[in-house]
Amino acid sequence: IRPARSAKSYRTVWTEEGSPLMVHTQAQCEALREALAADDVVVEYAMRYGEPSIPHVLQSMADQGVRRLAVLPLYPQYSGSTTASTFDKLAEDFTRRRWLPDLRFVTHYHDHPAYVAAVADSIAAHRAEHGDADVLLFSYHGVPQRYLDEGDPYHCECLKTSRLVAERLGLAESQYRVTFQSRFGREPWLQPYTDETLKALPGAGVQSVQVVCPGFAADCLETLEEIGIENRDYFLAAGGVHFEYIPCLNSAPGHIEALRLIALEALGNWVTPRQGAE
Repeated sequence: IRPARSAKSYRTVWTEEGSPLMVHTQAQCEALREALAADDVVVEYAMRYGEPSIPHVLQSMADQGVRRLAVLPLYPQYSGSTTASTFDKLAEDFTRRRWLPDLRFVTHYHDHPAYVAAVADSIAAHRAEHGDADVLLFSYHGVPQRYLDEGDPYHCECLKTSRLVAERLGLAESQYRVTFQSRFGREPWLQPYTDETLKALPGAGVQSVQVVCPGFAADCLETLEEIGIENRDYFLAAGGVHFEYIPCLNSAPGHIEALRLIALEALGNWVTPRQGAE
């Protein structure tokens, strides 16, 4: 999102509780903390950009006597610009500390069965209430095309997530699309672009569309404003009849259960899972 329009855009999605991203992240943390309470796991959240910062939370962990740390970036699909950037920030902070816990990292979970199930179940629940659309559009945050050319797996992981979710929903290839949003600058980004696709769909006979953003763990400016308002307007202005945005997983029970399982897998032999947990 270009900085010049960000302030105006934020005003359209801001809530009484504050930033949607912060509100949902706090709720996720609290729910996951409760879900892992029986395993005696300390759960905290940090923001890669913003507060509470990674250095602040690492200091809090040190103050609590944490000696083993599993890091779960809420980026289901790996990219050097997101997941690796988070690890870089952690490493940078540890160079200034004398405290270094045992570390484990979750690099991605784009094809984890519980995550795929949570996304698919969310879509299915929305469709059960509102009906199906002509096309289900998966929209992911874009990255420059050169990242893919240099070997970044992000594009491939987005495609795999979409395919697995579509298969779980029983969708044919003609019933869904995978696109990429939020590009800026002059260089080519991953295509097809979300906005251009939505502008073109009505001309191809698509009257109704539902958009979901599986790469975002929580609703934020890029989903609520860019997709829910801006791209909705593009589709309707191009002749589309009905547009629906399907919310992110946020703190839905299925999402929290997926994060619990992913966290326990990362923690491994550091904890003894409750009976019946897999």
